[in-house]
Amino acid sequence: MPKSIKEIAFVVSLGTLLSKFVGMARQLVIAGAFGISAAYDAYNYAYIIPGFFLVLLGGINGPLHNSLVTLLADKNKVDSRLFINSINNILSLILLIISIFIFFSSDLLINLVGSSLLAETKEIASFQLKIMSPIIFLSGLIGIGFGSLNAKKEFFIPSISPLISSLIIIISVSNFWINKETSVDIYELNLRGGIILAKATFIGALSQYLIQIPFLIKKGIFTISFSIQTKYSELKRALRMIVPASLSSGMMQINVITDLFFASKIVGAAAALSYANFIVQAPLGIISNSILIPLLPVFVSLRARENHLKLIKKIHQGLILTSSSMVFLGSIFIALSVPIVILIYGRGSFNQNAIDIVSQLLIAYGIGMPFYLLRDLLVRVFYGIEDSKTPFKISIIAILLNLFFDWFLIGGTSPWGELSPINLGVNGLVYSTTFVNLFACILLLLKLNKKLDHLKLFKIVSQTLRIILIGLISGISSFFIFKIIYLPYTFFNLLFKILISSGISLVIFYFLAIILKIDDIDSLNKYFKEKFIPL
Repeated sequence: MPKSIKEIAFVVSLGTLLSKFVGMARQLVIAGAFGISAAYDAYNYAYIIPGFFLVLLGGINGPLHNSLVTLLADKNKVDSRLFINSINNILSLILLIISIFIFFSSDLLINLVGSSLLAETKEIASFQLKIMSPIIFLSGLIGIGFGSLNAKKEFFIPSISPLISSLIIIISVSNFWINKETSVDIYELNLRGGIILAKATFIGALSQYLIQIPFLIKKGIFTISFSIQTKYSELKRALRMIVPASLSSGMMQINVITDLFFASKIVGAAAALSYANFIVQAPLGIISNSILIPLLPVFVSLRARENHLKLIKKIHQGLILTSSSMVFLGSIFIALSVPIVILIYGRGSFNQNAIDIVSQLLIAYGIGMPFYLLRDLLVRVFYGIEDSKTPFKISIIAILLNLFFDWFLIGGTSPWGELSPINLGVNGLVYSTTFVNLFACILLLLKLNKKLDHLKLFKIVSQTLRIILIGLISGISSFFIFKIIYLPYTFFNLLFKILISSGISLVIFYFLAIILKIDDIDSLNKYFKEKFIPL
């Protein structure tokens, strides 16, 4: 019996919640063991390229995953198996060559992406990149496997796979932290810790692939063959979908590389960006997966002309869901940035300086959260109607804008001095990404308005502006409520204050949404009840 959207969303949400919970534990262990040190700073540069491919090709909700869901939707087991095997062989050969190149060029690549890093940090990062280079090869296998499982209505295993990787890192880094000798030379300590972290990351990625195999066999779509048996026309259709979609998402990942390139001249910036980004990505990933994964097959099924109005309705609902949830979360991160960072990371090697830097970054990320997820939703709409070229073209413009604003917002460094009057430090890199995502959202909406009749663009903009106003009010409320509640400082008292102030803020947000007549706010409430309350 086919699973309903409600069942799919609940399974995905549960799996993602478990993965994010363990992922949070992973970051706590890393923060306690390394803080903002050379080992973790180097890791963030070494992981840029393997992480680029793992997110691009191996990630849930990534372009390869989304493309395969679309391409396998109408295929039987035999055709699916042949198709998957053919795509697997082509992609694996390309990625194997890239992995080998990365392994032997690690020094050169670290010098390119982190040109201003200290020499010791560069050396540690180069060692780490060599260890993690096979992840590039694994990323294609992971992405194809997860996309194939989702297309065949298996959602839980792809959702919990990051959990396995996180557990391996937790065990490895915890062992290093417990047995860390403070008397050892700092460089040797950072090198040893960095290598342990890199090895654990590689083993975790390998585990994500191995866990798929029994389920692929069960679904009858696993095979090992070195031939290409799919028709050329089918491969051509696949490449027309996968290549532009991957390049489009790749452009977004290039923004990360650009940010880290400019961050390399600020000691500890890469580590701080990683810690702040994780706090944002944890709830964002849960909400993103529970909304976007179930909606993509819906967009695919409704792309026919006779379902045009239903498609428009689903797009509107998706926009309300994403903007409301992200604006509320963003307002909480902005209002309670310092207590949230203290609660999550404030122990071990994570000192007051780290708390100050990361809390400021959390505010910057909170401002940009709504545009991040709205952009992702709009890109999925284009994938659903089999148009991956439009997001790709917009991504090219976005990457150029991000490059300029990264440079402009951290002082505009040049051989002639700083040419920009604005220098926001590492925060400027996050604000740059926010502006670029906003710009991409505007262009995507304008293009979608041309493609789809009756989209009612003015109504979408009006609703979004009202939601932002509501978020501003609820965020201010949570800030003052937190200040009013006086309790002696302990971990559980701090957690209690954050939960109470956030909970009251949520109630304020909900009732203001009703007063300002936000469409589907009642259905929003119903949606989350259906998705997060077990069947």
